[in-house]
Amino acid sequence: MLAIEAVKVYSTGCIFEVTWMLRRTDQEDRKWAETNGVFHRPAPQVRNGGIAAGSVLLFGVQFPDGTKASSSSLAMYELKSLDQEPDGPVFEYRPKGGNGGEDDMSANGALWLWPLPPVGDLRLVAQWTDMGMPESSITLDGSRLRDAAASALKYWPEEDGQG
Repeated sequence: MLAIEAVKVYSTGCIFEVTWMLRRTDQEDRKWAETNGVFHRPAPQVRNGGIAAGSVLLFGVQFPDGTKASSSSLAMYELKSLDQEPDGPVFEYRPKGGNGGEDDMSANGALWLWPLPPVGDLRLVAQWTDMGMPESSITLDGSRLRDAAASALKYWPEEDGQG
């Protein structure tokens, strides 16, 4: 099971708080222990190789115009300088933690999306083939996220052009 628990909206982007859980069925102890190790492994940048895409939890996003980004992208880290904006959109997975026991395991993380999506349908996608989760998606209203962002207060207001 995977759930979006909250969306935090900022002036430039938003964070999706996600949780996922797995309940033990008839797995032997050894198989359950192996599953636990895979379940709690942070999602790598898949294009680095070495780990099959189906063995990790993948997240993706699709903007109304068809533009896509995934949690396996390195777009945010391919900048030539720190003052350069990345090519958007950026959809970055940030693991938070998790736990596991004899009967179930759970984990949570955050997904940073930049920039804010335009007005229209925003499709969030998740897939974890090896855990039996086929591609699943939910559609959110990008205009509601933009409306929320319009009333966001900046932590540090810019003064005289200084950041």
